[in-house]
Amino acid sequence: MIKISIVALSLVTTAISASDMSIDMTDLQSGKSAGTISVSQNEYGVVFTPNLSDLPAGLHGFHIHVNNSCDSSEKDGKTVPGGAAGGHYDPMKTGKHGFPWSTDNHLGDLPPMYVGMDGNAVQPVLAPKVKLADLAGRALMIHAGGDNHSDNPKALGGGGARLVCGVIN
Repeated sequence: MIKISIVALSLVTTAISASDMSIDMTDLQSGKSAGTISVSQNEYGVVFTPNLSDLPAGLHGFHIHVNNSCDSSEKDGKTVPGGAAGGHYDPMKTGKHGFPWSTDNHLGDLPPMYVGMDGNAVQPVLAPKVKLADLAGRALMIHAGGDNHSDNPKALGGGGARLVCGVIN
């Protein structure tokens, strides 16, 4: 019986780790690699574990965007780096920016990404509402500024420019 339990446990562990992924993140200004973000599912949600460098220190807005592209787009006659990623992932069509744990806002609203004074981001971010299945065909975006998890005083948390992006396949 113990042997069967050990075999079953190892099969479950293999199935879980097989669904983990790593996302290559690109600095949208330079086009150079900023590092990777590893993604895994646990009983509390999805964990995003960054291994990023050469970023401005502080808290940064961090979101799942609807399209799987980090290309630039044009808006009002201006080039928007990472604009092809579209808006925050919002499958329930709430049209509202909010907290990562609330249910009346974009599913793509994640907790902020912390970057240390050395320019490195290594602290995991837990997204309690997200499942790995929600990520396929989307983009991860790190914004230049922080995120107040509201549409006031600025829309979409006030995170500002798109700084680093990664396509989720």
